[in-house]
Amino acid sequence: MADVLAPLAGKILALLVQPGAKVEEDDELLVIEALKMENHVYAPSGGTVKEIKVKVGDAVDDGALLIVLE
Repeated sequence: MADVLAPLAGKILALLVQPGAKVEEDDELLVIEALKMENHVYAPSGGTVKEIKVKVGDAVDDGALLIVLE
């Protein structure tokens, strides 16, 4: 099981996966906007998306839990 954490504080712009999706290491999962720049978040390992803890428009802090992979 792997947790995907926010690499920086910002706002969720896009979710690119759904629960149940199978992902490979380095697949793009979501996009966070910070300082008017888009920051792409990638899977740290392969697995299945178990749970998405955020939705588009949410503000997140650095280190916040975004997605749970199993």
